[in-house]
Amino acid sequence: MTKVFSWLLAIVVGLSTPLSVLAADLETAADLEIAVFAGGCFWCMEHDLEQLPGVVDVVSGYSGGHVEQPSYQQVSRETTGHQEVVQVRFDPAQLRYGTLLRSYWRNIDPLDGEGQFCDRGDSYRPVIFTTDASQAHEAEASAQAAAEELGQPRSALQVELRDAERFWPAEGYHQNYAETTTAKYKFYRFACGRDRRLDEVWGSKARTAADWSGS
Repeated sequence: MTKVFSWLLAIVVGLSTPLSVLAADLETAADLEIAVFAGGCFWCMEHDLEQLPGVVDVVSGYSGGHVEQPSYQQVSRETTGHQEVVQVRFDPAQLRYGTLLRSYWRNIDPLDGEGQFCDRGDSYRPVIFTTDASQAHEAEASAQAAAEELGQPRSALQVELRDAERFWPAEGYHQNYAETTTAKYKFYRFACGRDRRLDEVWGSKARTAADWSGS
């Protein structure tokens, strides 16, 4: 009777999915965690991080500034205080935050605090936005590990660690840009020199999430 009632109620409210399935989806969503990173062009960060097993979705957007509902044009003018960011939803049962952090580091140039690759200015500088004390602790530990891997002092890293602020999704045409506008994306990424610089900085570990020891 309960199962039949659930189906009927789903039909009444115009749903095509049984409530039991919806409840399971909501429970799964409640178990997901969120990470927010700025690392230059959000098209590239979105594409790179969504490849990781355990990542549910990556949304391009803006955060860190003082303007509500900013547009791409506003952020690009460097007057909003916002950075281009990605909001990553991931399943901690499949992907640890520390592993996600390693992938983030190896997809940016952490020695450059004035932008990333060919994109210059405050809106493109690298930032790790942490959602709680646990993330803040892990982010700092990852920074120490990144510095050691690069053979640099911690002070050489130009990535800011700061508390998360409101996330504003970017316009629809920016979402999944690497998939929907593949040719333009590939040309931009090549012309910007992103992968060449990543290889210079990280060597064989560029664009990977392998353990700091290399395993």
